[in-house]
Amino acid sequence: MSSPAIVLYDGQCAFCQKSVGLLRRLDWLGRVRCQDARDVANLPACAEPLVPAKLLDEMHVVTPDRKHAHVGYRAIRWLAWRLPLLWPVAPLFYLPGMPWLGSKLYRWVARNRFKLVPCRPGVCTVPGATTPGRPHE
Repeated sequence: MSSPAIVLYDGQCAFCQKSVGLLRRLDWLGRVRCQDARDVANLPACAEPLVPAKLLDEMHVVTPDRKHAHVGYRAIRWLAWRLPLLWPVAPLFYLPGMPWLGSKLYRWVARNRFKLVPCRPGVCTVPGATTPGRPHE
């Protein structure tokens, strides 16, 4: 069996934590492993350089062969082919216009993720952010 893909996500984001919980429930075949991107000392090796600051902007998926890191919408599209319940909808991610629309929607959610699911103490902070509750630009 090959190594699992590694999903790098913001471990201090309540929305991201809920999304990863759903991903784990959908991963019946054990094809992905989720890891907090804030743990920069333990980032996986990857032929494409991983930039710690960018890891907090959008989810990254490092492929099992560690040669590629898919980001944002491309990461979701890549994951859809590995999660059995998403197989029927995976081809829809490739329809004309969907990469553009999906990327726009993904980036909107990523920018607003701290507003979509409230943080435990009520305020989220991201190192480098100018405003609490907003990811750094």
